[in-house]
Amino acid sequence: MSVPAPAAVPAGRRPTAPDGLLVVDKPAGWTSHDVVGRCRRLAGTRKVGHAGTLDPMATGVLVVGVGRATRLLTYVVGADKDYDATVRLGVTTSTEDAQGEVLAVVDAAGVAREALDAAVARLTGDLQQVPSAVSAIKVDGRRAYARVRDGEDVELAARPVSVSRFDVLAVREHRDGDDVTALDVDVAVTVSSGTYVRALARDLGVALGVGGHLTALRRTRVGGYRLDAARTLEGLEEQADADGVLATLPPAEAARATFAVRDLTEAEARALSYGQWVAPTGASGAVAAIGPDGTLVALLEDAVRRGQPLARPVLVLAPA
Repeated sequence: MSVPAPAAVPAGRRPTAPDGLLVVDKPAGWTSHDVVGRCRRLAGTRKVGHAGTLDPMATGVLVVGVGRATRLLTYVVGADKDYDATVRLGVTTSTEDAQGEVLAVVDAAGVAREALDAAVARLTGDLQQVPSAVSAIKVDGRRAYARVRDGEDVELAARPVSVSRFDVLAVREHRDGDDVTALDVDVAVTVSSGTYVRALARDLGVALGVGGHLTALRRTRVGGYRLDAARTLEGLEEQADADGVLATLPPAEAARATFAVRDLTEAEARALSYGQWVAPTGASGAVAAIGPDGTLVALLEDAVRRGQPLARPVLVLAPA
């Protein structure tokens, strides 16, 4: 059931929450911006952001940063993600999800399971995906969805994405009239950053010749942040009321959940706090550098400097 958008709350009523992350279970009917607004009030600060937008109809994991931890969000956004979703085959909509106008209805009763499995297999792996025209991608400085809303025809270029898992969990009939049968297909997917599950639903329908759209979407993981660790907005408010301040996942603990870890010596921690380079990590991608006192000092990436392999701080969270 949808939750009403939050009412305005006077500023300054709550003490400022410590720097850290929140793993929120976003309710249906809320925008990601609505969630950030509520978290700003609960955290007592405007320095709050999120990693990876969820559409209003979608629910599930939304990673929110508070204070200096918002600087981690740039790196969390790039993590792969898990979703549970339902695709309705036989009905095409203007937005590729259940919130759009129905454009076409085709009897999908004749779609065989073998054909469905074959189409799913073709949409698994490294793909060139055309994003949804109602996405937030900017076209000449304006969001694509805003251009569509104004009546423009928007064509977006295909972009590389990766679908490492696309499992069909269940198939059932959905009757939208006396003579027309749609098929609801429950799926679980693991996708790279930038993949549109709505577009997967669209492309699955196109591949089967019946059209399709997304009727339900729940994000169950972003990187190392999973749904079983997520808190509802009501739960966050109850905790903040009970303890007097909103509790966050400390930056070091948050980083351990989704990055490889480098434990630092005192000398390395001091050097990184000044923005200096240290010995290479040997890992690909960002690595969380944790000081001897357990704090997150920096995020590191290996690079070559003057012909020598080293690790450079791409983000320093404990400056000297």
